[in-house]
Amino acid sequence: MPRAPGKRTPRRAPYFAVRRSRVHGRGAFALRRIRKGTRIVEYLGERVSHREADRRYQDRDSRDNHTFLFIVDARTVIDAGAGGNDARFINHSCKPNCETVIETKRVYIEAIRTIEPGEELNYDYQLARSPDDPPDADQIYACRCGHPECRGSMLWPPKKKPAQAKRAGKRPTKTRADKRRTARKRRAKTTAGR
Repeated sequence: MPRAPGKRTPRRAPYFAVRRSRVHGRGAFALRRIRKGTRIVEYLGERVSHREADRRYQDRDSRDNHTFLFIVDARTVIDAGAGGNDARFINHSCKPNCETVIETKRVYIEAIRTIEPGEELNYDYQLARSPDDPPDADQIYACRCGHPECRGSMLWPPKKKPAQAKRAGKRPTKTRADKRRTARKRRAKTTAGR
């Protein structure tokens, strides 16, 4: 049935608003309940080559982790700092409630669980590590999501933690070499007492 002239389709209330965030700068906060699987917003901005993105940010302080760049593929980067929308304010979390979906060279933010009004929207940035990263890259790209399972960095893959000798009150595991040394010491003690 065609619409009567002059009648408009009712506009839906926006999913989120941008305001001050405890995680970092500004963030995106749900204005209404967002169901799992909802496509919330498209990440918009100027589409440029990797070379152009590097050129634009080459004079930036190496300790500055703030960026609105989103890599789409091997040729394309979206620079939301130029013509971007409010999707650029969605912060990182190690335990996110959203994810990015790339379809036909477009980037969308979708809910991976139901999000309640007032909750901050977030997704895992998974910023790629590179061989030329400074030694303190994890501090530069530190995560402030505050989740108990936070990996401490927005970089991906996570750095492997050094193995701990003692685990929660358990005795450390002995290697074969340790066992041989202990056996030799025992033999030495028993022969010395004879």
